[in-house]
Amino acid sequence: MTSATHEPIAAPSPLLLLAEGRALLEAGAAITLWPLLQMAPRGDGHSVLVLPGLVASDVSTKLLRRYLESRGYEAHGWGLGRNFGPRKGIEAGMLRKLDALHAESGRKVSLIGWSLGGVYARLLAWSRPEIVRSVITLGSPFTGSARATNAWRVYEGVSGQSSEDPRRMKFVRPTPPVPTTSIFSRSDGVVAWRCSREKSGPTSENIEVIASHLGLGAHPAVMYAVADRLAQPEGAWKPFDRRRLGPLGYPDPERAE
Repeated sequence: MTSATHEPIAAPSPLLLLAEGRALLEAGAAITLWPLLQMAPRGDGHSVLVLPGLVASDVSTKLLRRYLESRGYEAHGWGLGRNFGPRKGIEAGMLRKLDALHAESGRKVSLIGWSLGGVYARLLAWSRPEIVRSVITLGSPFTGSARATNAWRVYEGVSGQSSEDPRRMKFVRPTPPVPTTSIFSRSDGVVAWRCSREKSGPTSENIEVIASHLGLGAHPAVMYAVADRLAQPEGAWKPFDRRRLGPLGYPDPERAE
């Protein structure tokens, strides 16, 4: 279950934040395991829009997009430079990109958002549900307190906006009206993992991995799970079967806290 928004959720501990340096090892593991990652199901060629996290750019999602291309998708970056928050023109720019991808292919577009990018993905899905095929978020803070992260000061500094924006979050906290997957890690050193817990339902789920926050977009377990989710036929969504790789790859996301 998703944590109630009124419950106090603390930001990750300083120790977990220090452990974020393991992100480089996680990216290295993905490169090493690249041949095994090709065992994930191939896609049907539909477009996937990948949104970066706070202060990151399309460079940060390049490895993930390259992997998705190897599995048969048309993977695209957001093309809006560094993500300095929802400043003027950003939301409109994302909607233009989403509309253009849909118009070019004539097919629905899947959205993947890393951290703040996942908040955007949920917002886009509510704005254009008729052209969004699915939403996958990676360590995104869409519930609980906006300050239950170690990045809220950075967010407010670069965006010039409050991290507690009720006007925007009212469209982010509810589960999008499309198949939705939240991938999170209890060892996330930036975003409190409880803030990334989706309410499980007929077309919504959580997938837990053992990863850093900064490594989520380049972690082999995340890459495999993303490919598996995207490969589902449209209109035939089923929950992720974590038993394929076992608890070392995918712990039970619903286990006791």
